Amino acid sequence: MSKKNFIQVFEYQKLKYDENQDFKKHHFDAMVLFNEKNQNKYYTIVHKGVLFNSYVGVIQIGGLTIEILPKADNSNNPDKGTWQKVLLNMLKVCKHIQVDNVSETNLNKKYNSILEVYFEMYLNELESLIKKGLIKKYRRIQSNQNALKGKLVFSQNIQKNLIHKERFYCEHQLYDKDHLIHQILYRGLLILKDLVNNNLKDKLNRILFEFQDYQQVMINKNHFEKFVNDRKTQPYLRAIDIAKMIILNYSPNLNSGNDNMLTLLFDMNKLWEEYIYRILQKHKPTGYQVSFQNSDKFWEHKTIRPDIVITNDQDENFVIDTKWKIINANNPSDDDLKQMFTYNLHWEANKSMLLYPRINQIDKEGTFHYNQLEKKCKVGFVTVIENGNIRISKGLCEEIILKFNNY
Repeated sequence: MSKKNFIQVFEYQKLKYDENQDFKKHHFDAMVLFNEKNQNKYYTIVHKGVLFNSYVGVIQIGGLTIEILPKADNSNNPDKGTWQKVLLNMLKVCKHIQVDNVSETNLNKKYNSILEVYFEMYLNELESLIKKGLIKKYRRIQSNQNALKGKLVFSQNIQKNLIHKERFYCEHQLYDKDHLIHQILYRGLLILKDLVNNNLKDKLNRILFEFQDYQQVMINKNHFEKFVNDRKTQPYLRAIDIAKMIILNYSPNLNSGNDNMLTLLFDMNKLWEEYIYRILQKHKPTGYQVSFQNSDKFWEHKTIRPDIVITNDQDENFVIDTKWKIINANNPSDDDLKQMFTYNLHWEANKSMLLYPRINQIDKEGTFHYNQLEKKCKVGFVTVIENGNIRISKGLCEEIILKFNNY
């Protein structure tokens, strides 16, 4: 994949097709079909183009890669490289990228897109498995034999050998490397053949050579459900997880052309929510507890579920609802405030906070005027970039805790 076939955009940005540019009509047609298959949730179709929404990540269509980046920035020319690092860091913190597989040095280097990180992770995992030695497993096979071997399959034997009485249609076990696990991994490699850039081609071809004698199977989600995690297959877990991501997000020939499509998309609202939770969970002060999406019965069969609840060593509850959007500190939505008031009452919390990414806003505190309960809600803001660098997670946790303690 060359640089000229790479487009970076930000969330909520439009992308119009133009036959004289990289994004062409056939790319647009493939994106329309893909979005329709997914309830039109990833972007909105507009005249001669798409309008992205809260989903960030990568869409690869044939030889074109479109990377959608998060953005909490009011500058006219935000640095795309910085926001790509922000996205990579959030994926790393939320365990969507395994740190010990892709080194910190690699995470800090310039990637064409975040898909390349996953491709490199996948190839690194397979290279490690090959060095350790690919495992053998028993598998059942059925075939016509000249001698009885294993168990006779009566129905198939009657159907296939009515004339050839000298043959036996049998089922028997074979102990070799051509089993489901390696067939899954092989399928992932075959998909990568048309997707990886030149930097990874040699490594991919070396690994493909080790898998070339295995069956090519069209893998679907049912195959992954058959995967058994035991002591022998434990080293394969990460490779299987990445293969699952590659295979299940791959859409071949959407518009009957050569536009095979691979997508890796994350709802930025959910990613921000999980990112804040994991930072708080990792760096919380001694005596504090942090719970994530802790649901409770609310009305009949309905439940209520705040994003994050913090409990301190004095059994006081603080509720956080994260919002990945840019607002003015003086103007949170009525619905958000009503939601926080409900959380305050239900979780018996005197303090709650709507937490947004900061550009230059200042926190605002407010009190709910209801029966003199003195329930408070803060509109809080935190920066994700500091002096052009990703914010250190421990400092971010300390700032959030301080916001509760100081009002």
